[in-house]
Amino acid sequence: MVTVLIIILALSICVILGISGLVAGVNAYVIDKGDDTIISSEESEKLQDVDCIIVLGCYVKEDGTPSNILADRLKTGVTLYKNGVAPKIIMSGDHSSEQYNEVASMKNFAVNAGVPSKDVFMDHAGFSTYETMYRAKEVFKAKKVVIVTQEYHLYRSVYIAEMLGMEAYGVASDFKLQENREILARCKDFISTIIKPRPANLGRTYSIKANGNMTNFA
Repeated sequence: MVTVLIIILALSICVILGISGLVAGVNAYVIDKGDDTIISSEESEKLQDVDCIIVLGCYVKEDGTPSNILADRLKTGVTLYKNGVAPKIIMSGDHSSEQYNEVASMKNFAVNAGVPSKDVFMDHAGFSTYETMYRAKEVFKAKKVVIVTQEYHLYRSVYIAEMLGMEAYGVASDFKLQENREILARCKDFISTIIKPRPANLGRTYSIKANGNMTNFA
């Protein structure tokens, strides 16, 4: 009986170590793939023919204003726009109900900061990083993009965008944050980019070269 328990314990340890090794390997691969395309703000200004800047959503406060993390992303995205990195911005986030609307908060922030409303597109169904990138390509027809979020999030974001067929670069916002759950998220989206599931809420398409106000009430 003791021998059986020892064997079971040994096998369990092997399985755990195997899974841990696989997770570590996938994380290292995603980070390595994204490393060369995460660039500085100054480097992004030298890029040519960028279709748009994609600012990834995050939670908003009860009064509808951006959280500190989101505000940091927005400030970076607006700065890149004003420095001529791209002529359009996609604000992608969660607008799952009338009571919760990340993208309205994001667009209001940009417009109040001096970005013309027509240059700001609202992606109301950016419920995940994968869905945001899928929709950027298939709904907004973007081919070359600069993604803005915190650095820990950029590796996965750029990786997904590239695996879905876009030329993608990432610029990190300044807020320093690291989330352990990102490790599992990278593994999940590593699989997603192989399977390439179609998001449930694609809706109609919009040219990123058109007027962003078309998406205000999408």
